[in-house]
Formats: sequence, structure tokens, C-alpha cells
Amino acid sequence: MARNGDSDGSRLDDAARAGWLYYVAGNTQDEIAQKLNISRQTAQRLVALAITEKLIKVRLDHPIASCMALAEVLTKRYDLKYCDVVPSDPNSTSIVVGIAEAAAAYLERILRAPTPTVLALGTGRTIRASVDQLPPMDCPQHKIVSLVGNITPDGSASFYDVITKISDTVKAPHFPMPVPVVASTIEEKTVLLKLKPVKHVCELAKHADVTMVGIGELGDQAPLFVDGFITRDELRALRKAGAVGEIVGWAFDRDGQILKGFTNERVVSVPIRNASPNTVIGVAMGPSKLPAIRAALVGQLVRALITDENTATALLA
Repeated sequence: MARNGDSDGSRLDDAARAGWLYYVAGNTQDEIAQKLNISRQTAQRLVALAITEKLIKVRLDHPIASCMALAEVLTKRYDLKYCDVVPSDPNSTSIVVGIAEAAAAYLERILRAPTPTVLALGTGRTIRASVDQLPPMDCPQHKIVSLVGNITPDGSASFYDVITKISDTVKAPHFPMPVPVVASTIEEKTVLLKLKPVKHVCELAKHADVTMVGIGELGDQAPLFVDGFITRDELRALRKAGAVGEIVGWAFDRDGQILKGFTNERVVSVPIRNASPNTVIGVAMGPSKLPAIRAALVGQLVRALITDENTATALLA
């Protein structure tokens, strides 16, 4: 057992042992203290450290009847291939809590399978939070490909790009999209899409076995606008034309139809095709995203959904 003055690495090792004994083996803190020859207070601190350092990730495996019932009704109403509804936290204002963990569990099941799979991912806060929940794995048999560019308007890498992060975590080959989300001009987009690396990534993404995306709103806090990919005037023009949401930059209306023209003419990301034969999973929740989620379901831009019970109830209202 590590003592005072040992390295941070040793302390994390101790925290991992304490966390495993508590959450996996079911020991009490008194039992952990006895087994590791430490005080009960030290055992308590190590267990807490295991959580704060994300050495232990807790997932709820018990099926909650009301959530399962909502998922079943959503599946039938929107002809979904898969639906997962997680409990809502009435005191939380987070737009990812619960669904990020559920999406991570879904990804983990895919990545642990021995059959080679091409996994295509969008970007954004929700997908990034989901990837952050994944445990370290060794998955060289899979390919992970980006649906959207990882370059911001000022030329820096996008903070919410997930491809490198997930590749580092699961040790799988990854294929980033080395382009901006929205090109400056139509001519620039044409040139970018002709680049050999971009063409290869697009082809991989189009034939992905599983695709997971966030669903963005187009209100005043639209990520496309807040992150600087489109201007306020462009956002207003999209809304005036009837746009209610976007997926990897592609704006769509209340019927789930991709708008013609506007910023869609300059979006460089891989299109989300209507009624894709492969599984396109949307991960989203919250009142501000409700019109976008409903439209994506109606237009079958996504064929599977991970959301929370409040959003599911509203979708069925």
C-alpha cells in the first residue's frame, strides 16, 4: 500500500484498488481499510479519488419500466431500429448527463465485438462526452472514421472533435476529416472534396456499419453559430427558411428534409442520407433540441435514438 510522499501514479494505483474493492467486489470501506492496511478515512478518500479521476465508471444496468415503455412506444411510432431512454435528473441542467453514459455503453458493445466494424462519428458536445466515458480497450480490428471536419474557422483543431480521443482510448485505426466544417465558398468545398485523403474518408463514412451523431439546435445558442462556423446572419437565414436543426452541419426543416442552398451548399461533412440502410444513431436530449430531434425522427435522418425520459415524453405528446 502506498504511503505519504509516494508518486501520483502510485496513489492512483491505490485508488484503483480501493475503487475495485468497493464497486466491483462489494467490500465496505472498513473491509477495504483492513485489506489494504490503511485507515478507514484513507479508504474513503481513495474510493472518492477513483471516481473523480474516472478510474471507475458507474452505469445503471437495471431496466426501469417507465423508460423501457417510452422506448418501446418511440420505436413503434418512428419506426426505429433501436431506442434507449435513460432516467431524467430533475435537478440537472446538463444536455448530456445520462445519455452520454448510455451512448458509451452502446459504443463499448460494438467495440468489444471481434467482427471488424467501421464506426462513423459526428462531433460536438454530446458525442465528445460519450467518448469520454469509454474505458481503455484494444480494438485494432475496427476502423473509426469522422463524418465532419476537425478544423475551426481560425485554422485550429476543433475542441469537440472526437476521432483522435477515441482512437487513443480504444487503440483502433482512425480516419479524421482534415477540412473545415463549412467551407468559405462553394468553389473551396469542391476543391476540398477532390483531395484524395478526403475522398477516402468520405467513402469509408458512407459505408459505415454504425454511425453515431449528435442532433444540433438552431436557436440563438446553436453550436454552429456559437463555435463560429456560421454567422448570425446565416443562422437567421436558415431559420427564416424553416430550418429547425442540424446534423454534422447539414440544416434540415421540421419534416426532416435537408434544405437546399444556404450554408448547406458549403458544408463539407458527409451527408446523412434519408432512410440509410445502416444504423444512424442520434444522441440528444433537452427542451431546446426537441424540434430538431422530432424532425430528425420524422424525416428518418436517424434510425435509432438515445435520449432521456423527459425528452421522450415530449416527443410522444
